[in-house]
Amino acid sequence: MYDVIIIGSGPAGLTAAIYASRAKLKTLILEANVLGGNTAIIDQIDNYPGFPFGVSGTELIDLFYRQAERFGVELRMEEVTAIQAIPEGHKVVTNAGEYMTRSVIVAMGAKRRQLQVDGEQEFLGRGVSYCATCDGAFFSAVPVAVVGGGDSAVKEALFLSDIASRVYLIHRREEFRANRTAVDKLLAKDNIELKLNRIITGIEGDALMQRLRLKDVVTGEEEILETEGLFVSIGLVSAADFLSSLLDTDDGYIVTDETMCTSVPGIFAAGDIRAKHARQISTAVGDGAMAGITVTEYLKE
Repeated sequence: MYDVIIIGSGPAGLTAAIYASRAKLKTLILEANVLGGNTAIIDQIDNYPGFPFGVSGTELIDLFYRQAERFGVELRMEEVTAIQAIPEGHKVVTNAGEYMTRSVIVAMGAKRRQLQVDGEQEFLGRGVSYCATCDGAFFSAVPVAVVGGGDSAVKEALFLSDIASRVYLIHRREEFRANRTAVDKLLAKDNIELKLNRIITGIEGDALMQRLRLKDVVTGEEEILETEGLFVSIGLVSAADFLSSLLDTDDGYIVTDETMCTSVPGIFAAGDIRAKHARQISTAVGDGAMAGITVTEYLKE
């Protein structure tokens, strides 16, 4: 019987683990994929406090994990498939077994929706990115492209327009879903060029990404777009679909109060899996800290 099982090993999960284990709670982290989640694949993080010269995602996660490990946290690389209620608390079912726990913190994060085209995985981290805030600085004075038509895509294009030499905004339709004010700002930028009614059919390059293959969805014409970066901004996907029948959700994201409590007593959520506005490493750390404090108080009661 664990005091708390944390599902996910990103910044929120590891921060919650540090707080919980430091409070002498028997803590287990379950991670399905890579230790650190999305943060682990970021080459350079410049906006996390305490690192004036930046830090790689791998290095930051390693520091988080070593701190949690110091207080006795256990880690198992297993995929969680279900959470079930039992008289003593909850049963967490994975692809390798079952674990009993008095409480659960869900910190699985959110997944960027992928284009699923040739070259996307090959050039991930070598031109292809899912976060302009994270990686935009690496594309100073070179041409880049953003794909998407919502608020996040327009926001990323505007952000990159102050960094890159030219920004191509690729959208499969004629109209944007983004709010009109943001679109007006977009249209006023001299170095943003719209590529409307187009889809990306392939990503090409050598060691690094160098070009995109585009197709006009109206005429069927194809073109090659020379660009050194591609920022995919076609939405996020919740990583906890299997919990939608158990917990209150909003568009797949878990609804919590300000103390990270969900609609089910004993189950908490933290980080990007929550229904919230900002999804950054710093906000995930704050969520994780609050979840660790709340679960400690919950178990004491």
